[in-house]
Amino acid sequence: MTVRVLGRRGGKAKVLPSDITGSNVSLDSGHRCWNEVARDASRAFRAVLATQFLLATLGQAGSDLTQEFPPYTPVGGVSGSLKSVGSDTMNNVMTLWQEGFREEYPNVQTQVEGKGSSTAPPALISGTANFGPMSRAMKDAEIASFKKKFGYEPTGLKVGIDVLAVFVHRDNPISSLSMAQLDAIFSKGRRAGHLKPVRTWGDLGLPEPWKSKPITMYGRNSASGTYGYFKEFVLLGGDFKDSVLEQPGSSSVVQAVGTDRFSIGYSGIGYQTPDVRALPLAADAKSDPVPAEGAFAYSGKYPLSRTLLVYVGLEPGKPIDPLRGEFIRYMFSRPGQKAVARDGYLPIQPDVARTVLESTGLAVAPSASAEGTAPP
Repeated sequence: MTVRVLGRRGGKAKVLPSDITGSNVSLDSGHRCWNEVARDASRAFRAVLATQFLLATLGQAGSDLTQEFPPYTPVGGVSGSLKSVGSDTMNNVMTLWQEGFREEYPNVQTQVEGKGSSTAPPALISGTANFGPMSRAMKDAEIASFKKKFGYEPTGLKVGIDVLAVFVHRDNPISSLSMAQLDAIFSKGRRAGHLKPVRTWGDLGLPEPWKSKPITMYGRNSASGTYGYFKEFVLLGGDFKDSVLEQPGSSSVVQAVGTDRFSIGYSGIGYQTPDVRALPLAADAKSDPVPAEGAFAYSGKYPLSRTLLVYVGLEPGKPIDPLRGEFIRYMFSRPGQKAVARDGYLPIQPDVARTVLESTGLAVAPSASAEGTAPP
């Protein structure tokens, strides 16, 4: 069984399995207490710092691309409630989309819940969410459960590109890693072929005071799509070491690495802070290390870039309801893709976005009025 993922351009689709950690973000309340204001101010401050580092890391590959997307023009007849349940990697960008959407449609109620990609399929099936963001493709069993309920498969919309980065403390002198070395650090079985176990920084060639220091590993929990992606594409399906310290969210991983001088961790590049450094990665021992930069993610040279997806139930042969249709159109508009770039990810290519909209029955330009049927 194959996932229906829109935006494929010729050949076999390669859909690769990117904080408000484990929390609900509700935008439907008119009352804000002081701790909420402080939280938002802290998030804004972190965003400024992250943006400075991301501009240097990702360059202009994404920011210039957003100019090729059409502006969003609101239409009439849009109301109701939007709820997103799924990837915590995509928590912030879903929040940015919903905040921007509410500026156009103040009467629309919105809510974001991010506890991991594995929570998206059950929420779509039960009807408790109408959008399911995931940092990996749905598994066959998840698709089968959805199809059993509705009679058709869920639709995965490609909405952006994430650079999955491997972070070390900013003081760490290591220059790069190969994928086999990375596997040997995190896995029990070393399926990527590294000959010896890697337990200390000295095993990677660093001198004292690093040589004798054990490597502390931070990662995600099993509910996370980031965990599943790393397990599949770095560990080659192998098992993580029991000593990996699992964190509930992407920012938690980065914060831990930033305060632990002898540690390493993996997370979406969008969570980079000044306290950590993203390592260039080499596909194998004979290849040159490739920086975690936007141009290399688009070209496919960076080995850990992945597509971010938003799943939705679109019944074949029936028009989509105005609320979900306009939100999809907003995601693929200029402000929608600027939100992707603002959150540290790379916008989807414009031709891919056009394919997505056409495949959902939505025109590239907004219609004069929003017509459709209510969601099931």
